[in-house]
Amino acid sequence: MKTSYVVLLALALPAGLAAQQQPPAGPPANPVTAVFRGRTMALQRNLATAFDSIPERLFGYKPTPAQLTIGYIVQHLASDNYFFCNNFGEMKATPAAMDTATADSVKARWPKERLVANLKASFTFCEQAFAQLDSDARLADQITLTFRGQSRPATRASMVLGHVVDMADHYSQIANYMRLNNMLPPTALPRPGTGGQ
Repeated sequence: MKTSYVVLLALALPAGLAAQQQPPAGPPANPVTAVFRGRTMALQRNLATAFDSIPERLFGYKPTPAQLTIGYIVQHLASDNYFFCNNFGEMKATPAAMDTATADSVKARWPKERLVANLKASFTFCEQAFAQLDSDARLADQITLTFRGQSRPATRASMVLGHVVDMADHYSQIANYMRLNNMLPPTALPRPGTGGQ
């Protein structure tokens, strides 16, 4: 009995070690789209976490009179998300009429719960719209971009890149606002398993 156990172990051990030492699978089939998707989802998580953690009493806060309030940034991000993500493919968002017909300065004063819910709905739409970008080749698609009544040709890549840059810009902005209010932004919090370092 011991002999067969030893033989079985001798055969299984090298096979198990070989399975653990397989080289990585290689790059994803569409590396550019995969990188954009990863950055987009990370920024969405960080922004949602940031706005969830900011108390409603601070949604009217802005560091100087020339800057935007936190509430204004939330509603602006939701609008920007629809603008960019509507250009990722055929899928188009249909926000409520009140969200599109109300002035930005008025929306900025809506309750935190409503502003954050609208922002998260725009994130959900963007995730669904991003799924249409199923290959790097789709980034080269020509689209007609309409902004403030003016139309011009563009590529989908310009919209995907613009979306990532816009979210990164506003995350940096809101991270600074949080620090000015003695709050740590999500990316400054200790990571699980690091012992707070």
